[in-house]
Amino acid sequence: MADLTMTRLYEVMIVLYAISLVFYFTDYFYKQVRARRIAFWLVSFVWVIQSAIILLTFVETKRFPILSLYEGILFYSWLLVTLSIILHCIARVDLPVFIINILGFVFASIFTFMPKRPTGAVGETLISEMLFIHISFAILSYAAFTLTFVFAILYLVLYRLLKQKKWSHLWTRLPSLQQTSNWMNVSFYVGIPMLFISLILGFEWALLTLESLSIFDAKIIGSFIILVLYCCILYVNRKGKLTGTNYAWVHIYAYLLVVANFFLGSSLSRFHLWY
Repeated sequence: MADLTMTRLYEVMIVLYAISLVFYFTDYFYKQVRARRIAFWLVSFVWVIQSAIILLTFVETKRFPILSLYEGILFYSWLLVTLSIILHCIARVDLPVFIINILGFVFASIFTFMPKRPTGAVGETLISEMLFIHISFAILSYAAFTLTFVFAILYLVLYRLLKQKKWSHLWTRLPSLQQTSNWMNVSFYVGIPMLFISLILGFEWALLTLESLSIFDAKIIGSFIILVLYCCILYVNRKGKLTGTNYAWVHIYAYLLVVANFFLGSSLSRFHLWY
């Protein structure tokens, strides 16, 4: 009965999310205020459903559901929905909210339709507060880099429109080029320390808990490459040698590497016990 209830929640969540994207699309291209309101409330219901799924899983497993790839995808999608709601209410930017919700829908779909595995991906003896904080900060950093990715795309779109002077009513609700650059930087600056803290805690947890640890593990190598890459981006940008569209493109490529490490690194790793 519980499994059937969860399955129905997944199905309702995906349907509502898909409908909300249709309304967001309609609002953006046809400026339908009513459509935007409907889309917002549908996304809010999606957030409630995802929160309910997290809560039910917490009650069932007696721990916060974040210790497997399956659970991590749900938490990541929940973070993206949360960010879209915050941006809608505070910043009131339409296209970034639309793009973030598209990404959220993609990960929610992956969570819903991927094969269900047992939740015992990490042995009970290995679960600790340090591990929980490590994974939490890692996913929070991924959410921050997702925002950087979205605003990098917007920056390129705005730059091209301004350069070619092809401005139309479709783009009047976009933020300015300076605002987009500022938001890209803020999310970038937030993501780096979060990822650094996550890696430090994860490495300490592994040293204290695991009998054997190989630094040549795919997930470890991939995560540290990403951290070094983002630190290099930060350094070169602060030196004034990486700006404008090149800066935006680098963030786009870096985010693709983050996504690849999130999925491929976890599946190839013998150190990370995610299924």
